Amino acid sequence: MKVMKFGGTSVGSIESLLNLRDIVNAEQQPVVVVVSAMGGFTNQLLAMCEQAQQRDISCLDTLEAARQRHHEAIDGVVIESMRDQVHATIDRFIDESLKPYYLALATNPHMPVDEIERVCDAIVAHGEILSSAIVTGMFEEGVPHLSLNFMRTVPDGAGRVLDWQETERLVKDDFASMDGGVHVAQGFISRDKATGAVTNLGRGGSDYTAAILATLLDAEALEIWTDVDGFMTADPRTHPDATVIPQMTYEQAQAMCDAGAKVIYPPTIAPVAMKRIPVWVKNTFNPQAPGTVIVN
Repeated sequence: MKVMKFGGTSVGSIESLLNLRDIVNAEQQPVVVVVSAMGGFTNQLLAMCEQAQQRDISCLDTLEAARQRHHEAIDGVVIESMRDQVHATIDRFIDESLKPYYLALATNPHMPVDEIERVCDAIVAHGEILSSAIVTGMFEEGVPHLSLNFMRTVPDGAGRVLDWQETERLVKDDFASMDGGVHVAQGFISRDKATGAVTNLGRGGSDYTAAILATLLDAEALEIWTDVDGFMTADPRTHPDATVIPQMTYEQAQAMCDAGAKVIYPPTIAPVAMKRIPVWVKNTFNPQAPGTVIVN
């Protein structure tokens, strides 16, 4: 079994979604596909939160444009027998969840700060939920999983951390009957262990979600599909002669991430390194490129 994570640019257009489909269909084994929100949509959701808190309901116009973007993607990539169902899922989450959340922010000027944070965390989780509905509908054997059912976090000083023990128990239960097909889950999103409130694993946390699942499910490999060919010797925007690094150790990859390389979210490396699970970084838009492999 393999875990494959596709970032925002990899699910951001019909072209990239079709590439994703071809990449996954080429696999001869069960796969867990972890997806981010469509490219730019998380930033939109957060910006709309700010607008709503300023009593600016024009955020609902932005939401309608986002609805249209998701529906166009459905028509372009989802298998015909699933399209009506996926269209209905997108509309339900927008009309019954996102709209009420934004209206609550816009019409309650005295909402406590902690309640605003809770609402905004719940709002931003919808990006991954919507994209995963589309990706699941692309496959005849698509099996949906809701990461809110098994990813658990606890407070830790200035932020939140994963509760590994509870998450492991829930992940193994949720994936217990996995014997084939394409299993689709959302990156980034989680719940508080004690309260059940929606939380997240931090921006870039979809990589971390994929690493957690790969570790707990004893995957043979983790693949991070993005919009670059792998780790580079330098930033190609400023160094045109930069080349792809074909192989790295976990320590080298961690050092580059800690130094600011944007290829992988830094917490991703540690869990897979403990299990010695190879990590491949590959380009959704250039899938024939060999990429970078991170190994012991």
